[in-house]
Amino acid sequence: LGSGSRGNATLVQGGDTLVLVDCGFPLRELRRRCALAGVEVEAIDALLVTHEHGDHVRGVGPVARGLDLPVWMSHGTWHARDYGELPELHLFDSHGGAFRLGELQVEPVPVPHDAREPAQFVIAHRRRRLGLLTDLGSHTPHIAARYRGLDALLLECNHDPQMLANGPYPPALQARVGGDYGHLANGQAAAFLQGLDHAALRHLVAGHLSEKNNAPELARQTLCRAVPDIAPRLALLEQDGVSDWFALG
Repeated sequence: LGSGSRGNATLVQGGDTLVLVDCGFPLRELRRRCALAGVEVEAIDALLVTHEHGDHVRGVGPVARGLDLPVWMSHGTWHARDYGELPELHLFDSHGGAFRLGELQVEPVPVPHDAREPAQFVIAHRRRRLGLLTDLGSHTPHIAARYRGLDALLLECNHDPQMLANGPYPPALQARVGGDYGHLANGQAAAFLQGLDHAALRHLVAGHLSEKNNAPELARQTLCRAVPDIAPRLALLEQDGVSDWFALG
């Protein structure tokens, strides 16, 4: 529904279960974007949160209250900020293993990011597995092991290091974005992809591209140089545009 520093939200459906992962948009904007995706917001069953940064949670409280949605997040994410009263809250340990959310199995994956208890997710429905992996400054063998055997992957390609160094961000923010607890550069994403069983991927979706420190063609070229045969299966998300649905079955 939108990916970038001004707001993030992703819809994941398996069977009759429809989950919204993160909500960086107010309810009115979420409703507009869902309509573009052919979805009524009232069909959403739950809200799943990765971490507490505003571009991911700005709309969590108002949307959950407006739609009477249960919210799932880590203990650290809950304690990191005030979301207001939520209709129903489920807290999980990011190291605690998978849990059921309707027809979906959700496996939290701890990641290095400058948040209290950030988690990304591997979401399974029957034999299909989707990996969501954004908002991390580095990748580890532990993360790579959890993202094996995927049918689709949404992977952060946040910045180009040279554009970041020459861009408008002050030095402290450059260091934060480019650090081990910041965001993945295009080359880091490409290296992570090379280590996966990428031949099995039906879809690779590049997300969280910086509007100031990256360019879609740079991200595309970097990924395709690393794994040339990924090109027909590669899509890039936009901040202001709603993507097509990516079917795994």
